[in-house]
Amino acid sequence: MGAQPTPERLSLMLGLALLMLSTIPRYLVGGHDNRFNLILIALLVVAGVAVAHWRMLEAEARRRLPPLMGRLGVCMVAGLAGMGLYHALFTDFIGWELLIAHGATLGLLLHALGLWIKAPR
Repeated sequence: MGAQPTPERLSLMLGLALLMLSTIPRYLVGGHDNRFNLILIALLVVAGVAVAHWRMLEAEARRRLPPLMGRLGVCMVAGLAGMGLYHALFTDFIGWELLIAHGATLGLLLHALGLWIKAPR
């Protein structure tokens, strides 16, 4: 319960919010109104928790956040490129909205795995 907030956790929360934003076009194009509403509610909750987490961070931890966000951006671009390559080689055209959602998912996974590998033991 008394875990200290870390910039790594905040970068993961912001990545999750970005992932949720990337799924919105998929639900709009597919006409999934209920899922669209649910993802918006979940996005608001994650954003609220991220703001609370930001406010609890110490100044030194806040200074460590910009490089983590840059790393998240690189992972998102790598995830989009990886999914684009995968879908180009192994599937038919699936639509840009699904490609963006899959790419963001892979990007967040790469970011989380990178944080896990570099975590102090």
